[in-house]
Amino acid sequence: MSTTMSTMSSSVSECESHANLVKKLTKAYYRDDQQVKFMDLQAEVDSLLTQLQNLKSEQVGTSSAAE
Repeated sequence: MSTTMSTMSSSVSECESHANLVKKLTKAYYRDDQQVKFMDLQAEVDSLLTQLQNLKSEQVGTSSAAE
């Protein structure tokens, strides 16, 4: 069970690192209006990732309670 949680945590960290890199690259290559659109999309992706993490943690909690 702890392996699953640590794997999930490391993949989340990798996603966050990737998102930060993408933000830096985006600023270097895109016009201001495109950057605004991209940042809006990035915020939506971050929100969805958080929701997914919450659902996964609820499933783990529910699975643990059932055992």
